[in-house]
Amino acid sequence: MITLTRFAGWPVIAGAGLAGLSTALHLDRPCVVLSPSPLGEDAASALAQGGLAAAIGPDDDVALHVQDTLAAGDGLCDRQAVEAIIGAGPSAVATLLDWGVAFTRKSETQLDLHLEAAHSRARIAHVRGDGSGAGIMQALIRQVKASPRIVVLDGVTLDHIHAVEGRVRGVWLNTGQFIPTNTCILACGGAGALYAGATSPGSNTGRGLAAAARAGARLADMEFVQFHPTALDVETRGGRSPLISEAVRGAGAVLVDETGARFTDELQPRDRVSRAIARHRLEGHRVFLDARSSKGGKGFRQVFSRQFPGIALSCSQHGIDPDRALIPVRPAVHYHMGGVATDLHGRASLAGLWACGEVACTGLHGANRLASNSLLEAFVMGRAVAWDVNNAARERHSCQDPVRPGRLSSASFGTQMEKGAGILRDHEGLEALSTYLAPLVQRDDHALVGAAIAGAALRRRESRGSHWRTDCQSPAETARFQFTLEEIGLQARSLAYA
Repeated sequence: MITLTRFAGWPVIAGAGLAGLSTALHLDRPCVVLSPSPLGEDAASALAQGGLAAAIGPDDDVALHVQDTLAAGDGLCDRQAVEAIIGAGPSAVATLLDWGVAFTRKSETQLDLHLEAAHSRARIAHVRGDGSGAGIMQALIRQVKASPRIVVLDGVTLDHIHAVEGRVRGVWLNTGQFIPTNTCILACGGAGALYAGATSPGSNTGRGLAAAARAGARLADMEFVQFHPTALDVETRGGRSPLISEAVRGAGAVLVDETGARFTDELQPRDRVSRAIARHRLEGHRVFLDARSSKGGKGFRQVFSRQFPGIALSCSQHGIDPDRALIPVRPAVHYHMGGVATDLHGRASLAGLWACGEVACTGLHGANRLASNSLLEAFVMGRAVAWDVNNAARERHSCQDPVRPGRLSSASFGTQMEKGAGILRDHEGLEALSTYLAPLVQRDDHALVGAAIAGAALRRRESRGSHWRTDCQSPAETARFQFTLEEIGLQARSLAYA
């Protein structure tokens, strides 16, 4: 074992997407960023097409944005979190502009803002149409590289959190090295890649969630897994599914089947659109986006490849010309509303542990995330975590070398997750999934996160937002669920041996 004494006592940020880099840039002290790939690669933030939602338009205000977020969250948003994070939208955009993010402009004084589903106003600040995530990340990466106090370790991930008597005392890395620290910040993305054909990077398998749970932190809202309505319906050979942004429908594209008939309102919240597509496909139909340009009526009025060049390129790589042909689409797992339970400072229930971005659960999204609120939350909560760490008492750290925990496996359960905890769920499928994963929870991180999702979905005997039970569709529960690893394990064992 090698202890990295050079970094002893430094905040360790696990993850190098928007949330992690925002945290690092807002800290007032040296820190270590663990990046599984070179900066900007294999991060969900860099893949974001739509942009960052903020109430900055001349016809918009924060109250409207709050209202839209609460409506999309289907009764389970934490209103205090919504008001705090949405209220920080204008200042977030201002800071990002100061840091060099090249948001597309209408004029010298006004940004060009896109409309997306379930937003009552056009409020999505974007970069080059569909290059928003990459554009924002490029600007932050330049800032990070210019800062001598930020050390980035490429190809390094968090394996375990070392906790003693309910406090973080260090972190184990995938390299076998140990950093003694009292400050661990999780910013390592969601769990979408646990599912087959998700839009998430392959690294987003919930390993940060598992590490937090194994260290004693509480998880929340694990049953709420969002399916994006329009992933490109092409063969991916088990890899990440290309995404067709919500902004495409906001710009006028319509959903049709193989007969050319429309079958749903494209601008409903994405959980409703996803279910409508799933049902239509179950009835034997194929589903397409019609984004061919039209000079009249309600059609797509601009040339697609000019407005969304990145998506057009992705389509062309699969032999599809969206300017002239229909785009085949299907729902795919895209975002996890659940995560490590935190307050509005990003503090987890374990002392010394913070979390921000998709790995965290603030209650902003409730049962269903409003489009493009995720980049906003990542930046704002990364800033909030940094400010909290900056103002926290600086404890002395111990450099004693702990015993390294045993290696955990990470098997693939994509097909089982899709079948048991997919877009349309029922008790039988969820119980079968829980029973399958139960014996593996203690030794496999993917099984732990999958069991947490299935267990929470079994407990919520209603349909709400992204969680849709075909066997109990009437809303009934109004509470949000939190639990620890011990509770996950006990629940899994009772199902396995019932």
